[in-house]
Amino acid sequence: MSDSLEREARSLLSAAAVRARAGEMLEIGLAGGLSHFTIDLDRMDGVADAVIAVTRKAYPTLDVPFHARWRHFVLGGVYRWARLADAALWPDRAARARAEFDLAIVSVLLDAGAGAAWRYRDAVTGEAIGRSEGLAIASLDMFASGLFSGDARAPFRADADVLALLPLASLTSAFQVSDANPLLGLEGRADLLRRLGEHVANYPEIFARIDTPRPGGLFDHIAARAVSGTIAAPAILTAVLNELGPIWPSRLELAGVPLGDCWRHPAIKANDSTEGLVPLHKLSQWLSYSLIEPLQRAGFEVTDIDGLTGLAEYRNGGLFVDHEVLRLRDAADAERAHAVDSLLVVEWRALTVALLDRLAERIRAKLGRSPESLPLASILEGGTWAAGRAIAFARRPDGSPPLKVISDGTVF
Repeated sequence: MSDSLEREARSLLSAAAVRARAGEMLEIGLAGGLSHFTIDLDRMDGVADAVIAVTRKAYPTLDVPFHARWRHFVLGGVYRWARLADAALWPDRAARARAEFDLAIVSVLLDAGAGAAWRYRDAVTGEAIGRSEGLAIASLDMFASGLFSGDARAPFRADADVLALLPLASLTSAFQVSDANPLLGLEGRADLLRRLGEHVANYPEIFARIDTPRPGGLFDHIAARAVSGTIAAPAILTAVLNELGPIWPSRLELAGVPLGDCWRHPAIKANDSTEGLVPLHKLSQWLSYSLIEPLQRAGFEVTDIDGLTGLAEYRNGGLFVDHEVLRLRDAADAERAHAVDSLLVVEWRALTVALLDRLAERIRAKLGRSPESLPLASILEGGTWAAGRAIAFARRPDGSPPLKVISDGTVF
């Protein structure tokens, strides 16, 4: 195996590669060269207006936080993690950051699509919560109860050895899963957490610099690379992809490097071994956005937040299909279920990333904002995800996405 091949493989483990390949897919589509979609950019203005409308409703002052897991820990106006964390006794800011990395990593890995039927009944409010919000509150309850901790006196942690042996029955019970309350991809989620635990235990030089092996040790690894107290957001993603990449189910590898959320599409050209490969890294970028705030609370300045990309998931993607920016060449494809590695899904997801960049420019132009005052992470939160959900419910009673993707619990 040559060093150059490995360098080419690792070049796909970056936000820059996601943006470049997604942009290439959009250009091919605009030239009429895609198998499954045509693109109508004239409809983007209406999408921008829809996103601005839901953003103003949720954030009237347009002071919009980042799209991150932390938003989903708010229920009934109460920010549950902050209430727990603010009441805890932390020896220093780094200890809280490690706990927040533990929570974010585990919660995001549990956050693939839940399906339309599943609900989590919250013990405090009695509310039955579905989808991402339900998964978030469920995972927070697991974390707060010490399900992932090896020390009953210290529940707010996720220990590698506990994760590695996590029984499926524990997740089944914690997610309140039953025949009447099915959760998509439960086995895939349990397997992913076990793989996380095994991997973290095997790399103490990354995950146990200060403490025993735990995912939160990634905080110390990233903090050690800060320059004058500053960390660039794309560097967070690079650390997530390189240090957590091996936990993903076996998909594509190049030069022995697991490529994670990366797929084949023959239209993508390159003059090296990465030809035909489309990196998207949806969950890893969602996690990277979610690690920004713990780093900030720990005293680091996080820069180049717009260096990360939009997320290739079904709410953002559905926004463009339901607003008819993206149109299926074969209308019958809306009724079929598609594998996540199908050309249709790869096209849809890559186009979503590229269109989010163009949409962000339109939204900022309409609002007179700069990328610094309204970063993409805030537009996603305000934003595109909520607008995608809103039009989904307007079009379909159950709010399901416009295209059906067969999920294994580790992509969407």
